[in-house]
Amino acid sequence: MRTIFAQPDHASAMAQLRKVADGLRGRFARTAALLEDAAEDILAYRHLPLEHQRQLHSTNPLERLNKEIKRRSNVVGIFPNPAAVLRLVGAILIEQDDEWAVAERRYFSAESMQQTATPSLSSTTQEILAAIA
Repeated sequence: MRTIFAQPDHASAMAQLRKVADGLRGRFARTAALLEDAAEDILAYRHLPLEHQRQLHSTNPLERLNKEIKRRSNVVGIFPNPAAVLRLVGAILIEQDDEWAVAERRYFSAESMQQTATPSLSSTTQEILAAIA
């Protein structure tokens, strides 16, 4: 399985995923089918810029945020109602978003986020658009 994620790009990762699924098919047919059905979801991060792929490899920021939510909710102890929990967690998330927005070293730079907003056209799409023009 690790060989799938060690591939340099989406196409080679997809090819490796198919090889792994073929290898699993003999003993674990359902697992191979599940792997192939979820292939695009598993490799969705490969469509992002390389800077984002490196950052998404770690879940440390998410774990830190969950730890902070747990710490603050333990201070309160017992909540009077579900709305109180939502208010506390919402306030923590807003605070964290503000900190991430003005942080000196941002998790994702504005330039790399702009790359994700601009859809990249496949070569086939570009050829079709060129033929129409």
